[in-house]
Amino acid sequence: MSDLLLDPVRAREPLQASFSDEHNPLGLNGIEFVEYATSAPQALGQVLEMMGFRPVARHRSREVMLYRQGGLNIVVNAHPTAGADAPQTAPATPTLSAIALRVRNANQVHRLVLDRGGWDAPTHPQAMELNIPAIHGVGGSRIHFVDRYREFSIYDVDFVPIVGAEQQPKGLDGLHFFGVVQYIGFGRSSDWIEFYAELLGTTLIPDEQRFGIMPAGKLLQAPATEPANGFMLQLVEPPLDAESPTEQFQRIGLGVPDVLAAVRTLRALGMEFVETDAAHTERRGALTKTYLGGVAFELVQSGAAP
Repeated sequence: MSDLLLDPVRAREPLQASFSDEHNPLGLNGIEFVEYATSAPQALGQVLEMMGFRPVARHRSREVMLYRQGGLNIVVNAHPTAGADAPQTAPATPTLSAIALRVRNANQVHRLVLDRGGWDAPTHPQAMELNIPAIHGVGGSRIHFVDRYREFSIYDVDFVPIVGAEQQPKGLDGLHFFGVVQYIGFGRSSDWIEFYAELLGTTLIPDEQRFGIMPAGKLLQAPATEPANGFMLQLVEPPLDAESPTEQFQRIGLGVPDVLAAVRTLRALGMEFVETDAAHTERRGALTKTYLGGVAFELVQSGAAP
């Protein structure tokens, strides 16, 4: 992990004006993909299909599948070496093992982030595979940097399309990555706020500004070269009576312009939603049930996808 998370004194000093001269120093432009690591890829694939995703391609040399809907990509990694530095979980329990961020120049950004205290996460590409630079994220996860995401993408090199599969399956109207929820340890909000501000240029959202139906935690806004591609990071500390809280990426937030319409469509595909007094479907948001011991999605009322 970064030096920023090992120095509690620095972590609680006022944030330095590292980015005052440039709003988006990395050229961030949204999330390119999120990755799950699991030894039960078929079971996870069924859950993703209930969320409207479709398998579109297989990795050329690894047990990795690409799922897509609209402009959203989810990678399911079942390769035997996947997650070697990831937290230990039950064999079939999927974990959010990586996120990939779109940037202006991946190699330059990688060097800049390392200079600012990030820890390199070597990717060990095989022959004819792209080297997608990364740093260590929460709980042994990785944060990748991708600059090939327009006409010619990383998938054109590393993946083989599934015969007969629609390569751009239509998604829910306006669906887009809204953000990622990260569980953190007791009293660790300041550490992680500075980590993301220093490395990615995020800004803290005022506590009174809330989205969706899950109000806990701190919200960080990531900059984007195209404003519609911006995304949030939500940092959630455990309750005081929690035992041995684990720091990890916990779930994906998906933005939709009409939550109730999206819920109706997804229920028709088999997806179930949490309906309790504390968390229930409404116009602001909805939360799916947790599948396979660790997979949940949060819908948030948000503008249309870019």
